[in-house]
Amino acid sequence: MLTKIQSIANLGLETVPVTVEVDVAEKGFPGFTIVGLPSKAVGEARERVKTALVNSGFPFPNKKITVNLAPADLPKDGAAYDLPMAVGVLVAGGLVEIKNTDLTKCWFYGELSLDGSLRPTRGILLLALFAQKRRGSLILVPAESAQEAKVVPGIKVIPVERMTELMVHLTQVKPITPLLHTPIETSLEQVQPEFDLRDIAGQEQAKRALIIAAAGGHNLLMWGPPGTGKTMLARALPGILPPLTPQEALEVTRVYSIAGLLTAGEAVVQKRPFRSPHHGVSAAGLIGGGTNPLPGEVSLAHLGVLFLDEMPEFPRSVLEALRQPMEDGVIEIVRVSGHVKYPASFTLLAAINPCPCGYLGHPRRPCTCTDKMIAKYRHRISGPILDRIDLTVQVAAVEVEKLAVNNEPETGNRVNSQEAKVMVMKAREIQTKRFKGLKIYTNSQMHNREVKQLAELTPEAENLLKMAVEKYDFSARSYFRLIKVARTIADLTAVKEILPQHMAEALQYKQIA
Repeated sequence: MLTKIQSIANLGLETVPVTVEVDVAEKGFPGFTIVGLPSKAVGEARERVKTALVNSGFPFPNKKITVNLAPADLPKDGAAYDLPMAVGVLVAGGLVEIKNTDLTKCWFYGELSLDGSLRPTRGILLLALFAQKRRGSLILVPAESAQEAKVVPGIKVIPVERMTELMVHLTQVKPITPLLHTPIETSLEQVQPEFDLRDIAGQEQAKRALIIAAAGGHNLLMWGPPGTGKTMLARALPGILPPLTPQEALEVTRVYSIAGLLTAGEAVVQKRPFRSPHHGVSAAGLIGGGTNPLPGEVSLAHLGVLFLDEMPEFPRSVLEALRQPMEDGVIEIVRVSGHVKYPASFTLLAAINPCPCGYLGHPRRPCTCTDKMIAKYRHRISGPILDRIDLTVQVAAVEVEKLAVNNEPETGNRVNSQEAKVMVMKAREIQTKRFKGLKIYTNSQMHNREVKQLAELTPEAENLLKMAVEKYDFSARSYFRLIKVARTIADLTAVKEILPQHMAEALQYKQIA
């Protein structure tokens, strides 16, 4: 008897339907064969499915069983086909009679444990979004991962804990209660900052640059001697970033779902990502890769922050791999097994020392580096990468008086993280209205066409920009990036046009260390 069970395959963030065809033949030698370009993990499903069914109390057919994963020319990977195979074996073998259920509208997806229970499986959210496009769809997935799917409206989600529970549901003996749809807004949380800006002594210019970077999603490079607060400033950034919007949360959660980084029972990613990889990371770890390419750090930082501490210590080849995602906001990974594309619209936050010893220009400690050592150190970061950085700020050594334990912060001069967050959120609200109907969220994501249409400069601001470009020989890329930064500075003051003072401040942060 032949039975067809519906499932899916995830190719990057693209989801395609897969039909699991199960035939239990009366003739032929007993066996269990899986065809349709299965990976090793899929091939091992033979033992998982057989043992899980036996341990669940179902007799396993001692017949010739053939499973075809169609389309046959599409590589299949992962253990998520365990559940559709198990259901197909029971139905095709005549061991279970499905009642009042249209299998053509049911999508089965999940990994089986040997005791018949279902394990958390990655990619459930992508299945839910895929099923949403097909009216009347019903998805049956592991209970521990089903929370991902309940934030998607228009589908029925059946959380399954064990094979026995699923069978009594399909035979209408004891139906499983579907999960109720939960709006994404109810799952989002406010971020408690690890460091408050008020707790960081001095560095007012760096704090201002941090606020601009958070408001417009701009890349920021901080340079200065060791121990001046660069890492503390970076750790304070998540506390001033605006919360994810529902649409942004869905975009980020898709990446984390396919990467398998959502914890059991977690519905969505609740706060903006902040990724801080070690400088020993490989190019594949940073941009993504593998036999079946998975997202790297640049994609896991999508709509959040990628912090590269001690940036010159990263291998040159790894840093150069950042060129495409910094410019396009996406990363394309090409392998023999396939071609996938992941979103990678992140804010790059980098920290560097001025020289190998770290004390070049320090007011009290001498630098021990030669000119050749300094030049070699700075050349570790290429010009094209620096050209893609919007803001450059010096984090100088702090005066001893400001570090004193009994020195109370001057409330009138120091902004705290909550005040900075309010400023950032107001600027983001302006940008949300500006980009309504477009697939961008911040000023930094504008392409040249949008810059010309939406970033209006006064004649005085435009003249100032032209003079600076001619004097410092900025590239065309830098020209448009300066306008984006000036647009964000204007948004922070709720001004419609870019004025000369906005452009002057943007130019101030363009000076290269």
